[in-house]
Amino acid sequence: MTGDEHLRAELEAAMTDAGSGVAAANGLCVACVDLLHVDGAAISFMHDGASQGTFGSSGELSRRLDEFQFTYGEGPCMDAVSAGRPVLVPDIEVETEVRWPAFAAAMLQEGVRAVFALPSAVATNHIGVLDLFRRAPGPMSPGDLSAGLLAAELAALPLLNLMTADVDWAGVGDGSTAWAELASLERVEVYQATGMLMEHLDVGPTEALVRLRAHAFAMGQTASEVAWKIVERRLTLDHDGAWRPSGEAGSAP
Repeated sequence: MTGDEHLRAELEAAMTDAGSGVAAANGLCVACVDLLHVDGAAISFMHDGASQGTFGSSGELSRRLDEFQFTYGEGPCMDAVSAGRPVLVPDIEVETEVRWPAFAAAMLQEGVRAVFALPSAVATNHIGVLDLFRRAPGPMSPGDLSAGLLAAELAALPLLNLMTADVDWAGVGDGSTAWAELASLERVEVYQATGMLMEHLDVGPTEALVRLRAHAFAMGQTASEVAWKIVERRLTLDHDGAWRPSGEAGSAP
C-alpha cells in the first residue's frame, strides 16, 4: 500500500467510524487535524457561490472561524469555489489590506495566521470547501497539501447526502419544508432568526439577513451568535434599525 493509499484508508475509516452525514463530516475534519499538521478544519456547504452552512468541523473554534465567512460574506471558501481551485494563505496577516479585510481581522483576533481553502466537487460542480486553519504562519508541505486535496475529495461524500435532500433554497425563510432540511446544518438558527425578523419588521428574507449580518459585523460577533439572541428573545431589532435587549422600552415583547 502506497503512502497516499494508506492516508486515504485512514481518512475513510475516520468517516466510516463516525457514521454518516454531519457525523462523517466531523470525523473527516478531526482526522485532518490529526494527520495534516493543522489546528482546525471545517467543511462549508456552498450554493450559488455562497456559504450555506458549516457541514462539519473539528471543534467549536473551527466552526466559529467558518462562521465568520458566512457573517462577512467574504473569505477563502467563496474564492475557492469561484475560482475552482485551492486558495492557500500561509500568512493571513499580509492579506488584511488586500483581501477579506473583515474576515482576516477576525482570524487574527482568534489567533489564526494561516488558512487553506480546498474546494470539494462532484463532477464539475463545486459543492463545498474544506477549510484548514493553522495558528502558526507558513505554507503547507507538499505532502500535507496532497493529503488535504484528498480529504476535500472525500468531503463530497457527506455533502452529497445534503444535496440529495432536494432543499428548496428559494423557499428558505418563508415557512417552506426547506427549514426541515436546513436543520442538518449547524447554522439553522440564522434562518430561524431571519424568519422572526421578517415577521417583526415586515421585510423580505434578503433584507432581514442583511440586517442580522450588519449587527453581527458591528458587534464583532458571528451571525449565529446574534441569531441565538434573537431566537431566545434576548435581542430585538426595531423598525428604526436600533437594536435593544428584549424587555427594554421601545422593544418588541
